[in-house]
Amino acid sequence: MSEGLSHQDGTPAKVNFSPGYIAVEGPIGVGKTTLAHKLADSFHYPILLEPAAENPFLENFYREGRKHALPTQLFFLLHRAQQVASLRRDDLLPPSVISDFLIEKDRLFANINLDEAEFDLYEQIYESLSLEAPAPDLVIYLQAPVNILLDRIRKRGIAAEQQIDSDYLLTLSKAYTEFFHFYDSAPILIVNAAEVDFGTNDLHYEALLEHVHNMSGRRQYFNPHPTLI
Repeated sequence: MSEGLSHQDGTPAKVNFSPGYIAVEGPIGVGKTTLAHKLADSFHYPILLEPAAENPFLENFYREGRKHALPTQLFFLLHRAQQVASLRRDDLLPPSVISDFLIEKDRLFANINLDEAEFDLYEQIYESLSLEAPAPDLVIYLQAPVNILLDRIRKRGIAAEQQIDSDYLLTLSKAYTEFFHFYDSAPILIVNAAEVDFGTNDLHYEALLEHVHNMSGRRQYFNPHPTLI
């Protein structure tokens, strides 16, 4: 599926593992979308992104919290349902795509953000959509401490995100850790993203890319600076 895979300098990459569908995941500010764009360029795959900028409720949610949680979550759910449908358009052909989300993580956010009655309603809508997304060939899970996430959020300067605080990020990071501790639907590469910059540092990115196409087994770890953990 990745016959055209190439390094940053355009030279062909040696490929042992050729994932057709790669999902990049992790908490807000960890660098999912940046890495997804880089992978899409390397694999020459289309990219499927979360519609955060399109969600008209998101800024109010970050500013006022639970008051706007339900419409925020339902917007994401319905949009992701459309994206899942696009992945399933031809069941005879597995998708070749890079995404910066897993559909399963929608419930993760709903469980954090909604109260009991709202979550019950969310679950009814979720079940009625009959979401059956194809499993990725590889999930890349990016991790970083809360202070790093908060710093990156501040630096990228997206207005809606400037209301996010460390308590919310800590809750979110813990939920991600628990989710991926039990996740077994696809091979997973867990990345220590605290000291890497995949957007501007080609050495960091090339090392990760090399690790991706030498993946074996169901769970591996990528830590470019092992002495820092």
